[in-house]
Amino acid sequence: VTMVTVVCVNGRMTECSRYTNTGHLLFVSRLVHEVKVSEMRRHKLEIQSTDNSISNTDNFRLIVGDSACERVFTVNDVSHGGCKYGIMNFSSSSKGSLSVEMCDNLYFTNRKVNSICWASVNYPDSHVLLCLVGVADTPGCVSLLPASLFSNSNPDQPGMLCSFKISSAWSCAWCLNPQFDKTFSTGLSRRVIVKDAETGRTQTYSVGSDVLAQQFALRVPVLFNGCRSGEIFSIDLRQRGRRDHSWKASRFHQESAITSVRVLQDENYLLAADMLGQIKLWDVRGTKPVQEYKGHHNEHAYLPIHVNECEGLLLAGRRG
Repeated sequence: VTMVTVVCVNGRMTECSRYTNTGHLLFVSRLVHEVKVSEMRRHKLEIQSTDNSISNTDNFRLIVGDSACERVFTVNDVSHGGCKYGIMNFSSSSKGSLSVEMCDNLYFTNRKVNSICWASVNYPDSHVLLCLVGVADTPGCVSLLPASLFSNSNPDQPGMLCSFKISSAWSCAWCLNPQFDKTFSTGLSRRVIVKDAETGRTQTYSVGSDVLAQQFALRVPVLFNGCRSGEIFSIDLRQRGRRDHSWKASRFHQESAITSVRVLQDENYLLAADMLGQIKLWDVRGTKPVQEYKGHHNEHAYLPIHVNECEGLLLAGRRG
């Protein structure tokens, strides 16, 4: 069973009293907000699907939502081995209820899917990037698949569909900065590969640990990486020509392997979670965390964190 821990990004409710002297309205606003958060309830959604092996199951290995919060790309375990992957569409009624429909064109693979992310090739979230682990005589690869491929009812042509010979990637990310808008990255064992999906131009960076988590900033072409060693570092794509480790624009450490990194809207700040359950907010201009969020539990699982800054919420996965 997968559960979710919800934490108010701006602090706990018990800490609100410190603001009563500086503004009663601020205190009341935060109190109302946290009361709403405390009343949140988990709801089980029935998944509509023609595939009985997927419908109404919880065996999701990976799920990643698109930027519009209308679709979720899913990877599901299959009982006889391997996994299926496809897209779920979300729709809401005028009464506020939410329905979920699984796409009618699922794909099967006998290889493990290590990481996935949405890719904006033709338009926002037009494609999906998958990191597939090699098995037996079949080498690992990174596949770029059009989202339209997963719907039999879509008359459009699939568009760009390609596979790159990049084996055993732990993580991946797609760049949305206009200077490098066809560029993606993969984190491997002691390497980071940055590749242009159109031209094939590739840049490889040697690092000292496995790269388990990645995300690009938006306003500047900077890639943030989280490693098994606990190191977090950034790569400025505009400094591709540098041969030594001077291309690391910033670097800092946590005490355990990094499972997720999230760049905030103010790109001077980064959230990072690790396998000890620590979630820290970093100012990338410095070397010390500016805040730590309590209540997250994680000892062995590769689990993500998500941020809703409009609502002031930090959401973290948990096994339990």
